[in-house]
Amino acid sequence: MTSGCEWIVEAHDCDPASLANSETLRGLFARIVEGMNLHPVGDAQWHQFPGGGVTGLALLQESHIACHTFPEYRSMCLNVFCCRPRPDWDFEANLRQELGAGSVEVRRLDRPYT
Repeated sequence: MTSGCEWIVEAHDCDPASLANSETLRGLFARIVEGMNLHPVGDAQWHQFPGGGVTGLALLQESHIACHTFPEYRSMCLNVFCCRPRPDWDFEANLRQELGAGSVEVRRLDRPYT
């Protein structure tokens, strides 16, 4: 059976300054792309809200990476979708290191096409 994979990641108790720093988030996307052997089709798009939160989206040959940060709540929502199976990436360790996350919840969904 052919299927894809989707990771839905929630990071809490993060460093608010890191969540509001688009350069930190660009670096995180780059590490995900490299670590999961993904292939962007262009530059990621970023939007910073007046309150400091950041939304990012990278279109991939495999599908997408998207994030939304909430510095005021010290949290981040991250979504990675791939059209074919990939080995798991250590989201927990990386988000703890990059964002100072106190807790990380990772849900992996297999997305069967038939």
